[in-house]
Amino acid sequence: MNPPRIIIAGGGASGFFAAISAAEANPRAEVILLEKSPHLLSKVRISGGGRCNVTHACFDPRELSTRYPRGGRALIGPLTRFGPTQTVEWFQSREVKLKTESDGRMFPVTDSSQTIIDCLTESARRAKVKVLTENGIQSIHTSSQGGFILHLSQGATMECTRLLWAGGGCRPDSHPVSSLGHSLVPPVPSLFTFHLQLPWINGMAGLSLESVEVSIPGTDLRERGPLLFTHTGLSGPAILRISAWGARTLQSLNYHFPIRIHWLPDTSSEGILQEIQNRRETIGAQMVLRSRWAPLPGRLWEQLALLAGVTPEDRWSKFSRESATRLVKVLTSTELPVTGKSMNKEEFVTCGGIPLSEVDFKTMESRLVPGLYFAGEALDIDGITGGYNFQSAWTTGWIAGQSMAVI
Repeated sequence: MNPPRIIIAGGGASGFFAAISAAEANPRAEVILLEKSPHLLSKVRISGGGRCNVTHACFDPRELSTRYPRGGRALIGPLTRFGPTQTVEWFQSREVKLKTESDGRMFPVTDSSQTIIDCLTESARRAKVKVLTENGIQSIHTSSQGGFILHLSQGATMECTRLLWAGGGCRPDSHPVSSLGHSLVPPVPSLFTFHLQLPWINGMAGLSLESVEVSIPGTDLRERGPLLFTHTGLSGPAILRISAWGARTLQSLNYHFPIRIHWLPDTSSEGILQEIQNRRETIGAQMVLRSRWAPLPGRLWEQLALLAGVTPEDRWSKFSRESATRLVKVLTSTELPVTGKSMNKEEFVTCGGIPLSEVDFKTMESRLVPGLYFAGEALDIDGITGGYNFQSAWTTGWIAGQSMAVI
């Protein structure tokens, strides 16, 4: 049998990984990578603040699968075959060492995404993958002789025996695989920051807290983790995670909803009342606004106290029961209006894509169209922040590449 001609649509992480996997598994195969933009691996370049959060140090596939708001169950099997352990080994075998940070995120020891880009592009070159930029696929048709006929954006036509779709972000009415019978879960943003048009919030830009609890009233959405104030509102892992789990819910609300914040999640209301009493007894002469409440930064403590009705003249010794009740409510359940969203530092993750029921996760091959495969952003899979989206890209790309390479 003649060696397969394999075309990968999408020059992102999963596309590159699939191309390398296929070419290395079957050196006789002709592997072509098509990217519609002039740039390759652009999301790898900007991820993790330019450091590239390659994966996460969670090595139990079942536990790891719980970090995916959509697609986690389907990933358990694939993660068993190619998970973080295999990812670390893959890069290390190519002289790229990864380090683990205190929160479990894994980065190249160089702290540069260019290290990962160089590794992928060099691995593709050595495996003789042909890379063509500014060549998007406009339409796909099946060939009477088997395989596919691709009509490209530059006007050219290509044929292949096996095709991998590894791109994301297409609308259902314009996705090239729709003509082949596949449906598409409409994509909506995930992993985004919140806009709040409140001067006191915007004035805190740059401040961060190690741990808060955020929730969305009227929903089951609740997350705990670090919080960052920005010039336009709120960001940080707690916000990004709740945006991922609530991607479709928040989109249905047109990104206008209340957010509730417990600023001291390790302290109960009773504990706060006890601390107020302690302050009455030990530092009663001090002004309330000038007595910072750790771990809150001084500026934030002062603003929260003002929201509770504390005045510049209030001292702890004269702090009334009514004032204490108001302060407890603010510290445990400040409610603020969200009026929009922004992408997370140009990193763009969506939920939506090819329904998982239409894909065989043992091979990543379409259940509807033989010879058609999917990986990465093409699938209705997305993870929370922390390296999980890249891991699903490596996992699905590797499996698809291995499967396509078989003669």
